[in-house]
Amino acid sequence: MCNGSIMDKLISFALPLMLSGILQLMFNAVDIIVVGHFSSSQALAAVGSTTALINVFVNLFIGVSLGTNVLAARFYAAGKDKEMSEVVHTSILFALISGIVMAIIGVLLAKPALQLMQTPADVIDQSALYMRIYFLGMPFFMLYNYGAAVLRAVGDTKRPLMYLILSGIVNTLLNLFLVIVFRLAVAGVAISTIIAQCMSCILILNCLRKSESSYKLTFSGLNIKWVYLRQIFQVGIPAGIQSTVINFSNALLQSSVNSFGSTTMAGYTAANNIFGFLYVSVNAITQACMSFTSQNYGLRKLKRMDKILIDCLILTVVVSLVLGGGVYLFGAEILRLYTEEAEVIRCGIEIFAYTTVTYFLCGIMDLFPGALRGMDRSTVPMILSVIGTVGTRIVWVFWLFPVHRSLAFLFISYPASWLITIAMQVICFYFVRRKVHG
Repeated sequence: MCNGSIMDKLISFALPLMLSGILQLMFNAVDIIVVGHFSSSQALAAVGSTTALINVFVNLFIGVSLGTNVLAARFYAAGKDKEMSEVVHTSILFALISGIVMAIIGVLLAKPALQLMQTPADVIDQSALYMRIYFLGMPFFMLYNYGAAVLRAVGDTKRPLMYLILSGIVNTLLNLFLVIVFRLAVAGVAISTIIAQCMSCILILNCLRKSESSYKLTFSGLNIKWVYLRQIFQVGIPAGIQSTVINFSNALLQSSVNSFGSTTMAGYTAANNIFGFLYVSVNAITQACMSFTSQNYGLRKLKRMDKILIDCLILTVVVSLVLGGGVYLFGAEILRLYTEEAEVIRCGIEIFAYTTVTYFLCGIMDLFPGALRGMDRSTVPMILSVIGTVGTRIVWVFWLFPVHRSLAFLFISYPASWLITIAMQVICFYFVRRKVHG
């Protein structure tokens, strides 16, 4: 990450990371596709209506894993083996504890949270069942993500990808078996997801355990070193809060979508799932930017950091325009993978019109905070993202949407909030860069 050409290394790092994110989303996508084709539109709406809410609950802890990535990358680049080992063991134990906490919270608060989101009566029981089963797999989910953060910090994005491919195949086969043969509907797809997450968790922990490098995991060595956990939190908690609050704004949008009924909910479910594939694609470039910046910042290669950001901007715009444009052009065909109901597809296409071609704005919006986290500046970008993204959407949902009540107007809030946030993040980056460069 610290020598030679940059663009080819960014691509080789980001591509497996991108595919890993896509495969993780496939867990939820396969759930949605299977219930959409082999159950009912209510089951489809039930599974999809939980996505934003699940993200609100889990993204704080997933954000903290970015702190693990940044700190581990810095110690690994500097050859600090003891510190690297202690970061690994601290992170894995924290992942286990946070996963157990999330499982308890999810099981207890699933239905009350869905009621707050005005989930319709014809889907709320199925939604609550899906969420409760899904959250039981949180320890596996957290352990995989923190283990993958360690491997990515040392430049290994290929093995996490391979583990997800294997577990994704298992998830798909189990989905079909439990839904078609046993008619378990939302319970079946949730159980399949837990088993697949358990498999990916075991594979990545075994990889760390068998390593002969500084990131080797020994279960007897699991211990929380508070000095490193604090440093992880300094980067990770602002990132997690940012992601959590933004997903809270998405949950507000979900509640507005819910007010249109279960058919519109089903259309949004399918569209939002495809939306997720766009997000993980550009987010892979953001994570690459953060990891590369972190290692070069540790070695004070400041000019190289500028080139990393420029190359990442180019990659982000190209990837998001190609993928977003493809989704916009072939939206109806893609949505038919999820459902055959014409009205559901129509709602999905209406949402695509305002959110796909403009998605490069979201990529740019996230890239600058990623670079800043690599330079140990995480709090201010978090505050700006919350003000720009969440503030705009709150104004939109509570003041503008009731006056102009339509699905199209609701989703114009996406590009509007991205533009406002970009302006603030660029100004913040300018002043931080000037200070870092002296």
